[in-house]
Amino acid sequence: MESPMGQVEEGLALAHFMRLRVLSLSISLLLASISGCIGDGDGGFFGSDEESELFGIPGGLTLACLQSSKFTNMMIEIDYTAGYEPQSQTLSTLKSRIESVCDKPGGVTLKTTQTDFGHGDSWSANDIREIGRDTRETQPQDGSTLRWHLLFPNGSYESNGVLGVAVDASTAAIFLDDVRDAEGLFGRPSAEDIETAVTVHEVGHLLGLVNLVYTSPAAHEDSEHPGHSNNEDSVMYWAIESGDISSFVNNEVPDDFDSDDRADLAAIAAGDLEVNEQLWS
Repeated sequence: MESPMGQVEEGLALAHFMRLRVLSLSISLLLASISGCIGDGDGGFFGSDEESELFGIPGGLTLACLQSSKFTNMMIEIDYTAGYEPQSQTLSTLKSRIESVCDKPGGVTLKTTQTDFGHGDSWSANDIREIGRDTRETQPQDGSTLRWHLLFPNGSYESNGVLGVAVDASTAAIFLDDVRDAEGLFGRPSAEDIETAVTVHEVGHLLGLVNLVYTSPAAHEDSEHPGHSNNEDSVMYWAIESGDISSFVNNEVPDDFDSDDRADLAAIAAGDLEVNEQLWS
């Protein structure tokens, strides 16, 4: 017959095992809930450890964008497949949104380039990372210039219904085939408006929204869609990234950050809100 002490030790071991199982399940559910818009990969949640150290996670260059002590200029490289060039409305709105939150006295420049990605119609997060790094002009931290890279390829993300995805600290992809399919009845919301919203949304993730690399004092993160806003008037609202975008009330899709988003970014820029996982600080 087992001693009372042995029974206690077995009970503690079982309790510890169950806690680990619950923790593992919780982490798996969290990653599954946000992996559509914030890409995971075969080498880990954001790729291998070496890749994460070099290229970071979405939000890893938040301070580099919001502050100007090192990076006074910003370049947004936009590579697109023939027939998938982003609309002028998307480009002008994106530039305006970045300028409104990032301190770049030397200016924000957008450069569009038609590119043959040499890839098929299905994209994983690792595909975007690898091809993005092969096609970008240079590294994200380029002297006094901060460089972010947006891809507009043909085809779709491997998870159905995903219109855009951010895969590291400086790279995101927008899938215009799915954006066009998401256009609402009678063209409301229009594919152009959806494209604009999705593009700003993914850049919002590169800025660390919502709670990707910090913890907001405001309760504006959607508990069922981590990394996203619970306010349908924010461009960071969870449905912006998905086919559900066509069901917006009044067929109007937000393309701007709301007051809570902006307050978070302002507090980070001022040093009043702690930010983590930064490649530069």
